[in-house]
Amino acid sequence: QVQLVESGGGLVQAGGSLRLSCVASGRTFSGYAMGWFRQALGKERDFVGAINWSGSNTVYEDSVKGRFTISRDNGKNTVYLQMNSLKPEDTAVYSCAAVKTLPNYIPRKDYDYWGQGTQVTVSS
Repeated sequence: QVQLVESGGGLVQAGGSLRLSCVASGRTFSGYAMGWFRQALGKERDFVGAINWSGSNTVYEDSVKGRFTISRDNGKNTVYLQMNSLKPEDTAVYSCAAVKTLPNYIPRKDYDYWGQGTQVTVSS
């Protein structure tokens, strides 16, 4: 079992920045790819981006490329989502997720473990 706890959400004006954190416990963190997802009110959960378990590779959904950056610190069992140039359409509950994978594989779906989510609200 892997337990995930997100933090760092809040209210920010358009154009602002937030950094979300996700702390993992329970298993060896470095063997897991980590993903970030978001779900806006009344919509399905969408993939935002993910990072492989060494931290050497990342993938992003098109609408956040160039604005969001995912990184991880395996020594702290933590993955980060740095969000810059935020837009009102980025408003959602953001969740991190984990899945055990091969070293360079970065899945966009089928994650096994999920955090409870943290609300991000971007005002116009």
